[in-house]
Amino acid sequence: MENLSITHQLFRMSKLPFIQGYLLKKVDKYLYDIIVEENKRNLESVKMRKYHFISAMMHSAMKNVRKGRISTYAIQRLNEVLVENAFFKAPEQMKNAKEAFKDKFGYDAPSFITLSPTQACNLKCSGCYASSDPHAMASLPYSIVDRLTGEVHDSFGSRFITISGGEPFLYKSEGHTLIDLFDKYKDMFFLVYTNGTLITKELAHELARVGNATPAISVEGFEKETDDRRGKHVHKRILETFHNLRKSGVPFGISVTASNNNIQTLLQDKFYDYYFDGLGATYMWLFHFFPIGRGKEQFDLMLKPADRLKLYEMWEKQIAQKKHCIADFWNSGVLTCGCIAYGGNRGFLYIDWNGNIMPCVFVPYYQHNIIDLYNSGKDLTYALQSDFMKNGRKWQQEYGLNNQKSPNNWLMPCSIRDHYDNFRKNILTPEAKGENQEAQEILDDSLYYEKMTLFDEELKKLTDPVWKSKYLNEG
Repeated sequence: MENLSITHQLFRMSKLPFIQGYLLKKVDKYLYDIIVEENKRNLESVKMRKYHFISAMMHSAMKNVRKGRISTYAIQRLNEVLVENAFFKAPEQMKNAKEAFKDKFGYDAPSFITLSPTQACNLKCSGCYASSDPHAMASLPYSIVDRLTGEVHDSFGSRFITISGGEPFLYKSEGHTLIDLFDKYKDMFFLVYTNGTLITKELAHELARVGNATPAISVEGFEKETDDRRGKHVHKRILETFHNLRKSGVPFGISVTASNNNIQTLLQDKFYDYYFDGLGATYMWLFHFFPIGRGKEQFDLMLKPADRLKLYEMWEKQIAQKKHCIADFWNSGVLTCGCIAYGGNRGFLYIDWNGNIMPCVFVPYYQHNIIDLYNSGKDLTYALQSDFMKNGRKWQQEYGLNNQKSPNNWLMPCSIRDHYDNFRKNILTPEAKGENQEAQEILDDSLYYEKMTLFDEELKKLTDPVWKSKYLNEG
C-alpha cells in the first residue's frame, strides 16, 4: 500500500468520498495480504473468516461515513484511539506494559475487560442474564471504576474496555458519570452495551464530543420482537436514539439476543438490511439466550442446536457477501481462536456491580472481589492467578490455542455453554461462588446439568462434521 498505513487510508476515505471505491479495494487487498497470505499460523478457512470480518467492519463504517451518518471527527478519534494505538502504532507505554506482564506471568495480558458499573436498569426484560430492573441498585463507586480503568490501561497495556450492565447510562457515583470516565481516559476506547432509551440529543452530543465511545443498542428483532421482551414502545424510543446518534455523527451498533422467540427473524436477510442499510448500524453483536440470571428456568428460549448451526451459516453469509460487520459471541469462535474468557492469552475478564471478578459475563462464578483486593493491597492481576482462572486458560490451550493448525471444534468454543460437563468437572473449583442466588442454585440442580449436557451432545453431533469439512479437511 505504498507508504500509507491502513489508518491513513481509512481517514482519507472519510474525507474524500469520491475515491472510496478505489481506496476500499486497496485496503481490502492489504487486509487480505496480512490476514491471509502472511499468516502462517491459522487454518486457511479460519484466516478467510477473519479477513471477511475485518473487511466487513471497514466497509460498514465507510458506508456510514459516505452517507453522513458518522462524522469525520468520529473517524479521526477512532483512528487515533483504537486503530493506531491498539493495532498499528502502539506507544512504548503499551508495549512495555504488555511485555512486563508476559515476563512476570508467562502469558499474554488480557486485551480488555468487561465492566458492569451498575445493576440498575429502567427496563425489566424477560430472561435478563443480569437480573436487572428498576429496583436493582447495586453499583460500584466511581473511585473503583476509575482505578480499574487505570489498571487496565497501565498494567495490561490495553486501550479498550466494554461497559455493560444494568443500564450503563443510569450510572452515577461520587458526582461522576460514564462521560467523565471517557473524558479522563482519552486514549482509550469504550464499547457500551445499552438499551438505548436514555440516549437523548444531549447525551448523543456528549458522545460525539468525547469521540471514544460507541453504544451497542439492544434490539430483539423488529418492533414486535423488541417490545415483546423489552416493553411497550421501547422500539420507537430506540429509533429516536438512532436518529440522535446519526445527527451527532456517533458510530453505533446493535446487540441482539437470539432465542427461540426470534430465530426465524434472524434467519432472514431483511433483518440485517433493515438495521445496517436502513438505520445506519455499523456493527452488530449477537448473543444466544443463555439460562442464567433471571432466565435460568427458561430453557425453552435457548436456541435448538440445529438453529444455532443455521445462524452460523447466516453469519458467514452476512460478513462475506453482504459486508455486514457481525460478531456472534458463540458462532464466531474462529475469529478469536476459541474461548477468550479467563483473562489470559489476549482474552478478557468480567467485573460486575458488586466488584466480583468473573471469567466472562456468561460464567457467573467468582473467587475474588476487586474491592476486597484493593483494600488488602492487591490488584486485578491477583485474581488471574486463582485455580479457577488457571483451569480455564489450561482448557483453552488444550482445546486448540496451542495447536492452531489442528484445533478442536471452534464452532463449539465456549467453555461453559458448549462443554458444560467439562466446565463443572475440570474448570470450576470448590472455592468459586455464584454471582447471584440463581447461579448458586444451578450448582445443585441435576435437571439443569442434564439439559445443558444434552444440548452439548446434540450440538457436537451437528457441528463436528461441519468443522471437519469446512476447516480441517481443506484442499
